[in-house]
Amino acid sequence: MMSYTETDQEVEDVFLSRDMKVNDLIELYSKIHGFMSAHLYEAIEIVKEMRDKCDTRILSFTGNIIATGIRGIIAQLLREKIFNIVMTTCGAIDHDIAKSFGGRYLKGVFEADDVELHKKKIHRLGNVFIPIDDYGPLIERTVHRILRELVSRDASKIYSIREILYEIGKRISDEKSILKSAAEAAIPIYVPGFLDGAFGTALLTFSQFNRILIDVFKDEKELADVVFHSKCIGALIIGGGISKHHTLWWAQFHGGLDYAIYITTAVEWDGSLSGARPKEAITWSKIKEKAKSVIVYADATLVLPIIAYAAIYQR
Repeated sequence: MMSYTETDQEVEDVFLSRDMKVNDLIELYSKIHGFMSAHLYEAIEIVKEMRDKCDTRILSFTGNIIATGIRGIIAQLLREKIFNIVMTTCGAIDHDIAKSFGGRYLKGVFEADDVELHKKKIHRLGNVFIPIDDYGPLIERTVHRILRELVSRDASKIYSIREILYEIGKRISDEKSILKSAAEAAIPIYVPGFLDGAFGTALLTFSQFNRILIDVFKDEKELADVVFHSKCIGALIIGGGISKHHTLWWAQFHGGLDYAIYITTAVEWDGSLSGARPKEAITWSKIKEKAKSVIVYADATLVLPIIAYAAIYQR
């Protein structure tokens, strides 16, 4: 956790130069120090140490950012094996499948006329526009087609959600896909709220007319094995919700995370898990008392590219 004791290190005024590189920019944040600059620099240092020291490195994120171009950076983090476990939401799976199979995600504006968008059959996710036909119907067709393949190959096999996502990932050609990157790198993707989206609904509608066997506890048993056998667990937690909580929930069975980086725009005064700071997690044994942790209050689309760059390229 960042130290708040008085030091003799002074805040430095900085200059930019035309030929600056990303590494130079990162060092500027350390000198700027004020407000979130210090937290961002600390996050970068903790991510790099976690990368080098932890055998279990969890990347937790919410689905909304996968509707943005950040999706490619997350896929890259997995291909480079900076992280070796993914904890996410059903929305992330929805967006990855939709984009992987031709779904269009368009640049929009927050101030759009939502009634007009509804009439035009366009979903709005912040300032991203998604035509309806490029989302729910596309996801359902894709998931049904792959499930039919799985059932025809072995109708008696019992699948976990992680295994189904792996099978989908194997059938994706898009190099920017999270599912493809995870499948190729043998990184498990866990989605505790897998019913909360188009992917989960597609599982339901398929099961109405077909027999598919799913054991929802298999993923949890795998997670139990991971935490009980890990020597060191670190996590980069982007956003809040169920993916954040599930990461922290399982960490408590390890005695807590050894490293933790939160990126959030949520506040803590409403008592929400999404806004809870790392130090609160100590009281639940979800982060160790002596863990290295930091919270960065920022839009992930602004700061994740910098953090990811350092994790991948700074050694």
